[in-house]
Amino acid sequence: MTEKKKRIVIALGGNALGNTLHEQMLAVKTTAKAIVDLIQEGCEVIVAHGNGPQVGMINHAMAALSREDPNQPNTPLSVCVAMSQAYIGYDLQNALREELYNRNIYDIPVATMITQVRVDAEDPAFDAPSKPIGHFMTEEQAKIASEKYGYIMKEDAGRGYRRVVASPKPAEIVEIGAIRSLVDSGQLVIACGGGGIPVLEQGEELHGASAVIEKDLISGKLAEMLDADELLILTSVEKVSINYKSDTEQYLDHITTAQARQYMSEDQFEPSTMLPKIEASVNFVEKKKGRRAVITSIDKAKSAYLGKTGTIIE
Repeated sequence: MTEKKKRIVIALGGNALGNTLHEQMLAVKTTAKAIVDLIQEGCEVIVAHGNGPQVGMINHAMAALSREDPNQPNTPLSVCVAMSQAYIGYDLQNALREELYNRNIYDIPVATMITQVRVDAEDPAFDAPSKPIGHFMTEEQAKIASEKYGYIMKEDAGRGYRRVVASPKPAEIVEIGAIRSLVDSGQLVIACGGGGIPVLEQGEELHGASAVIEKDLISGKLAEMLDADELLILTSVEKVSINYKSDTEQYLDHITTAQARQYMSEDQFEPSTMLPKIEASVNFVEKKKGRRAVITSIDKAKSAYLGKTGTIIE
């Protein structure tokens, strides 16, 4: 009897994708090697990813088009997220296919699923937009964007003004049935790109929401809904630390969800970077016995999976 493969959801951070067209083309080749390493270790892999630089670039380009052509309406943020899913998926699935073929693996098709994620219209995040996206603007440019498009603009650490949008919690992955069918049939699936396209349910219709969903939280939910064994979050650091950038900074090798919750209550993790990774890990691990989450850098993915490095949460 063939041993059941370990099912892993990998959440790719921005450093796995680069910031420009050229950087992305190069970055996905390295990323593909790390992912196929895990497939060769006997894992069944599902990939989720961020889209920060990419969706900002698309949003900026579409806004520039609407300024140049009065007949071109502004493109909703939800559509920009959809564009980023296809653009990133295109490069990533080709890099994965090439890497699989380089290792004489020809029986694992790679597919990108354009994924919608339902959010709750009553989510308090809609009343307090806080997630910055897109390029920096002068105060005058910010005023025009606010008046013309209804954007909420905020000054960002003395660097200029940026648009801020809501970041609601994910409630449901709309295409989860299709994703599950592809995974169960042996395909390598890329899904929930950029946190998923945020949508609101109105009767039988789904309408795009002007929001972005935290990539780590949706990766954890994807892992939960696919009944994965492990959530592997790949970021820019090899291990999570507490007392970050202080004389008493301490790297975490292996912690329980209870310890993670204690550190969260002590505000040990930066809200916009590490906190969502810890929160997603804890939520996933606590839902079912035997699961684990690992946070590490992309170049240490295989070593972390084998328990040799990274921060393991069980």
